[in-house]
Amino acid sequence: MNLFKYNSRMPPILSVRFYCTTAGKEPVRDWLIEQVSLGARKAIGADIKTVQFGWPVGMPVVRKMEPGLWEVRSNIPEGIARVLFTVVGADMVLLHGFVKKTQATPKADLALAVLRMKEVRT
Repeated sequence: MNLFKYNSRMPPILSVRFYCTTAGKEPVRDWLIEQVSLGARKAIGADIKTVQFGWPVGMPVVRKMEPGLWEVRSNIPEGIARVLFTVVGADMVLLHGFVKKTQATPKADLALAVLRMKEVRT
């Protein structure tokens, strides 16, 4: 759901970067490429762009999960995609992505995002 209108003269408020493991892997980028359809990637990308150019953004696109951690909420053909992120300076760091199977955010997914958030904020 793209609620924000862009034009070529508007600078982004946030830069977007992927969380990177010590081994050089980018789990969110890998998830998007390997497990998400092209149409879903476009929808998720549009929602991330809404955050990038319109920060701060609230519901229905973004929901705060806990201090310093938010989720981008995207409705895609496969279900409900979530990309958990944190903001470090002027960077939106994409920490973890998944497609929800239940109404509640799985505790393991949330715990992984919190662990990665702590890593990038230290």
